[in-house]
Amino acid sequence: MNVKSAASALESLGSETRLIIFRSLVRAGPNGLAVGKLKDKVGIPASTLSHHLSHLVNAKLVSQTREGRVLRCTADYRVMHSLVDYLVRECCQDDPC
Repeated sequence: MNVKSAASALESLGSETRLIIFRSLVRAGPNGLAVGKLKDKVGIPASTLSHHLSHLVNAKLVSQTREGRVLRCTADYRVMHSLVDYLVRECCQDDPC
């Protein structure tokens, strides 16, 4: 991960609603959630959910797949782990201890 992609991911997660959505998808596991179930889980209107999901998809934190009439959202664990690793990779590097 580079600084540009990390900044994009962090900007996306900087919204309380998007953080709630992302954490719900992380907790859902690798099968993710259908948009309808995600909407019910987080309790926001479909249009608002769509707006927030587009930010998370653009930041590559969430992927979406079409299964017939169902749109399934899944957290991208690889990107999530890459972001966390980017944040802690150089921890204490400048500390002369």
